[in-house]
Amino acid sequence: MRRPNRADARPIPPLDAASLERLALRYVERFATTQGKLVDYLKRKIRERGWEGEPADTVAMAAKMADLGYVDDRAWAEAKASALGRRGLGAGRVRQALSAARVGEADASAVAPAVAKDAVESALRLAKRKRIGPFALAQADRPLRQKQLATMIRAGHGFALARAIVDSAPREGDDLDSFTDLMHCSEDE
Repeated sequence: MRRPNRADARPIPPLDAASLERLALRYVERFATTQGKLVDYLKRKIRERGWEGEPADTVAMAAKMADLGYVDDRAWAEAKASALGRRGLGAGRVRQALSAARVGEADASAVAPAVAKDAVESALRLAKRKRIGPFALAQADRPLRQKQLATMIRAGHGFALARAIVDSAPREGDDLDSFTDLMHCSEDE
């Protein structure tokens, strides 16, 4: 029995307004997303399959999905910031992720205070995972401390906080609550 190949398959018809709306609904049904990511997805589908009829307004389609409650940029930003914080990433990386997902400035700035509040806890999670500073097995020499500092900064943490964690002596305790001495470090220092 012969399997059909793509050359034998009939061509996919170009999109119209109804099929574009079905694609948008299917996308927001399957994925938590932002309006910007939905617009990008719809534009890509139009580019791949073509368009039939009046020019498509993908921005209006994304706004319609937001009005219906299927897309919520602020909720997505809060969830993404929380997930990145649990992975040990700092405010800088959270800002980059929100910008890449085309979250609006108002929604991104609404999430910023929560990210700043959890900065030390997030930095300590990264330090624990990477065995940096207080979680190291032994005191690191200068070249290793520089690498650890670079790791913390690449993860989006402020220089002062990263430096305080990297320069901390290895401790016996592993709990995050015992590091109250690092609370004075802010992200912007």
